[in-house]
Amino acid sequence: MPGLLSSPVCLTVIWFLSWSLRPSCAQIQSDEVSGIQYEHLESNVKLACGKSQIRIPVVWHHNHSSVLPWRMVTSDGTLVLLHVNHSAQGNYSCYDNRGLLLHSVNLRLGRPPGPLSISCQVPNHTHVRCSWEESVRTFLPAKYNASFRGNGQEWKPCVVDNTYKHCDIDHPALWQTIHTLRVTETNALGSETTYDRFKLHELLKPEPPESLLVKELEGYPKRLVVSWRFPSSWPLHVAFPLLFHVRYRPHGSIYWSEIFSLESPATIFDALAGHLHQVQVRAHDEVNLESQWSEWSPLFLCKPWEVYTTPNPDEEDIIPFITKPETSTAKSHNPEFEDEGNVGLVILLVLFSVVILTTVLSLIFVVWVRQRRRDHVTKQELTSMVKMKSMPI
Repeated sequence: MPGLLSSPVCLTVIWFLSWSLRPSCAQIQSDEVSGIQYEHLESNVKLACGKSQIRIPVVWHHNHSSVLPWRMVTSDGTLVLLHVNHSAQGNYSCYDNRGLLLHSVNLRLGRPPGPLSISCQVPNHTHVRCSWEESVRTFLPAKYNASFRGNGQEWKPCVVDNTYKHCDIDHPALWQTIHTLRVTETNALGSETTYDRFKLHELLKPEPPESLLVKELEGYPKRLVVSWRFPSSWPLHVAFPLLFHVRYRPHGSIYWSEIFSLESPATIFDALAGHLHQVQVRAHDEVNLESQWSEWSPLFLCKPWEVYTTPNPDEEDIIPFITKPETSTAKSHNPEFEDEGNVGLVILLVLFSVVILTTVLSLIFVVWVRQRRRDHVTKQELTSMVKMKSMPI
């Protein structure tokens, strides 16, 4: 028997069989490499059991489980999933009837991109930051490409941050009337380009002033000194000055007072003495009147200067003793004198009332007499006229 296996014919047969089986084994090994397959949500998905053309029965597992609802396996081993939702995502593996792994794939479900909602912030004359939000939730990783241009200019790249979904532009042409931003979102299921047009000079909005500080002014109970610093994002102070708006009110009031200043510090002259005040400040580009005011700085609380009187400890220790009551300068309390004064006041008020009443009655009588005389004269005139009409002509 050992001699038969070592014969040239047997060796040739063994070599031929090993050579003929090698390609299929290599094919199975290559199909074991996992990949990612992207498909649309709510669609019918087909998962092929590798690239092998061998018609053998296969079994599919989803995340190591053989329970696959809403599924169908075709004659060539392809798995068909109907109207997939997020629960259908995961790892799919197909095995032959001996339990040998033939192929595995990671299924990811989502949607293609839709239009983006874009907004831009212009914190100073040298920088623009534009950000965007998805109008369609894709559930898939995406990449963004953005470019920017003014009227009649070429497209310039806008440096993109894919994680935070924004891009930055340095030294834009702020003097251009209209600007256009173009953003393209791309994922495994497609791409979408969104255009947005805007006016940068109207979007210019400084950051709030920093390091707000309010101090009392010694000797002045109605004054407060307000100081602040330019926003750190506004580097060109001389070339692009800012106008500052200070508002203040007593704590608890609903009404604000305000002052405007081109420099720090500014003085409040009409603070309410002895009351705590709320103070805020904001900024605006002095040259570009169409730009926006910054947000208000955080509230600062301060009270104007007050005179503080400290009692003398030596005086507090002295207890006054009155040894001679007759030397007291306080007025004595005599109820008889108070009663006489009250009676006299009542008499005076009665007399004053009588005089007023007499005067009023006299005026009424005079008016009545005049009115009666006037009525008598009018009656005589009417009588004369009647007589004259009755006389024959």
